[in-house]
Amino acid sequence: MVSNDQRRRQLAREKFLRQQQRRESARRKARTRNTVIASALAVVVVAGAGAFAAGAFDGKDTKDSAASKPSASPSKAADPCEKPAAGKVKSLSWKKEPALTIDKSAGYTMNLATTCGDIGIDLKTKEAPHTVNSFDFLAGKGFFDHTKCHRLTTNGIYVLQCGDPKGTGAGGPGYTIPDENLKDKSLKRNVYPAGTIAMANTGQKHTGGSQFFLVYQDSQLPPSYTPFGTISDSGIKVLKKIAAAGESTGQGDGAPNATVVIDKATVKKS
Repeated sequence: MVSNDQRRRQLAREKFLRQQQRRESARRKARTRNTVIASALAVVVVAGAGAFAAGAFDGKDTKDSAASKPSASPSKAADPCEKPAAGKVKSLSWKKEPALTIDKSAGYTMNLATTCGDIGIDLKTKEAPHTVNSFDFLAGKGFFDHTKCHRLTTNGIYVLQCGDPKGTGAGGPGYTIPDENLKDKSLKRNVYPAGTIAMANTGQKHTGGSQFFLVYQDSQLPPSYTPFGTISDSGIKVLKKIAAAGESTGQGDGAPNATVVIDKATVKKS
């Protein structure tokens, strides 16, 4: 007999896969349309390419949002977070992945100083060098500073998604990085355990950009998302505080009610 919890997880996974299929279909149509579109619309094409690199964990598509939004706004818990630091998101983009400059034999840590508290992360340098190198590069450029964490899931899959400078699920750094560490020993029975930080992608191979998700409770997902670090216990407490405030749709997948902004992201060699 399938338990209610197992059924919820199954429904969440099925919904996740449907979203991926719709996005891929939309991208194919967009690519066909763009071959004949006038050059005056080149900016739109570039925006579409950014959406492609944003990741499968990039928020809901328009149809899902409209279909699942309740008729009345769900009640919101009190915001547990502070006011964001002064400053604005930088508009940065690169055409290709940065050169690999980190010391692959050394340890690296990342700290996300957020409005809700610090989230410390031990990075898996040896197992995911391209991913760690990219985060070292982007953090050094201030790419993540003042960005919102735009998606929270609280049903079946338990993650907070961040790393999009647009705050919509459609942003990225302009380049993609290869998948890594998909056979990490922590990924057992298709479960990303609480305390994992992993890359978002489009559902296709090697399409990670800057968006990532932080797992605050064991989440059943296929091993397709690069796990590249482990969140500290205090960081998990911050994530659970954010999750406790809920998300905007009342359906378990939407923008967090808490004001989650990364004031400053730093990566250091340990």
